[in-house]
Amino acid sequence: MSDVFSSDLVSKDAQWFSRAGRVFNKNVSIEAPPLTPDKPIAPEDLISADGQCPGMPTPAETAAADAASAPGGPVALGHTECDVARGAGRPDNVNLSNEPGGERLAVLTYSRGIHAGIYTFRGGRLSSIERLPESAAPAKPARTKSRKRHTG
Repeated sequence: MSDVFSSDLVSKDAQWFSRAGRVFNKNVSIEAPPLTPDKPIAPEDLISADGQCPGMPTPAETAAADAASAPGGPVALGHTECDVARGAGRPDNVNLSNEPGGERLAVLTYSRGIHAGIYTFRGGRLSSIERLPESAAPAKPARTKSRKRHTG
């Protein structure tokens, strides 16, 4: 009897799943680690309060773009704010503040698309992704009782 668990296929699968940076979620697939995770964060890596980064289209250009060209690039923990914004597109909401120690805290919210979620950055790098709360199903209109007509 051959040992199924010693095959190359099983060990390759185990290696693939054990690699860092592989997280799958219903809405977000995180696959690509940052190319230079130890590189210091530069001002051009940080998103502005209006959701803009250098090299991104302006809101007017984004509105004029057709839906087929919507962004859908890779997003991974450790990416900079602008790496994520370039991959996921212009966020619906940007909240910038400082943590008690003075480190920058940025929260980007995407309410639609393949990257929908809440992205939290500490010190300019993506530290967590949360799925948006499930919206309540729209209430169905109340049915009115139909009255039967009696003929007689």
